[in-house]
Amino acid sequence: MSSPRDPEDRDGFGGPDDSGDWREPPHLGPGGSGVPGGPGDDVDEPNFADRRRRPRDESESLSSASWQPPGWDLPAAEPQRPVPPSADVPPPSRGVPLEKPPLPDPPPPGPPLPGTPPEAVVRPERRRGSRARGAADRVFAYQGDLVGAQGWALQQGWTVTDGTAPEDAVLADLIAGSPVRATKDHRAGNVLRGRAGGLELVAFDVVFASGRYVVPEYAVTAAPVLGDVPAFRLSPARFWRHRTGGLVPLAGGDPAFDARWLLLAGADDPRLHRLAQDPAVHALLLGTDDGDEFWSGAVRGGGGVGDYIAAIRPDGHRPQLLEHHARLLTAIVGVLGSGPH
Repeated sequence: MSSPRDPEDRDGFGGPDDSGDWREPPHLGPGGSGVPGGPGDDVDEPNFADRRRRPRDESESLSSASWQPPGWDLPAAEPQRPVPPSADVPPPSRGVPLEKPPLPDPPPPGPPLPGTPPEAVVRPERRRGSRARGAADRVFAYQGDLVGAQGWALQQGWTVTDGTAPEDAVLADLIAGSPVRATKDHRAGNVLRGRAGGLELVAFDVVFASGRYVVPEYAVTAAPVLGDVPAFRLSPARFWRHRTGGLVPLAGGDPAFDARWLLLAGADDPRLHRLAQDPAVHALLLGTDDGDEFWSGAVRGGGGVGDYIAAIRPDGHRPQLLEHHARLLTAIVGVLGSGPH
């Protein structure tokens, strides 16, 4: 066993006493010491340690000043670049702000449509915000769609009310019996009454107050029917239903219709069987987007005692929706309007 102090040369060197055969490491040259003026400099060999001490020339590497990406040198910043004078636009004078031209006055409103109630006409002074103190209820009152549903109704000879007329009190029963979750804040607004084909219709928006404004949430169109009407609900199959206690599903026998629509009956009435199997009603409902619900309800009070067949959609009334509801209600009332036989 040997130790680091053994005289045996294991690394290519002699022992500690063998000073006569000392050789410089190969990287320092055959006889150079690596230090200028030191022992072993008599041999003209390149000194790598000395080359590392002097800077490299241009041939060995690029200088730091010559390495720049393209576009690195930018033009010197100037305090103000000269702008060529233009004869069309004079230069603005400093320190004088430019004045904006005054806005033109709004055009005066045109005459109201024939038959428009006085409360539906908005005076120009109210549009500009000058109103008497305490008149906020009249200013922010729901006026409905003045240029849409109301304009269509007036052209058809219908009447328009705001939902506060005495004959509008019965509409609260229709809202309470509707297949939607109505609250005490919901009420009837933008009430339209008239005749479509062979039906007397009443159409209105179910609105609620949101701050100072009134927002329409549902559109209801109802047709009064002489005599009693069996309780039913006709809804798209994809709709979620509530308050269906006592109503049982009634199949119509048409797989395409039964897959998209569901008829719930409150009694075993022949008229409901005819409604479930009527091909004209099936064709009309299958041609829609399944967005309406139909139900029968009764109103009591306000001179409007009787039964109604109504349609509802989560939307505000517009001319296309009025015509759509009138067409569907005409077909359904035609099946349910006659007595049982």
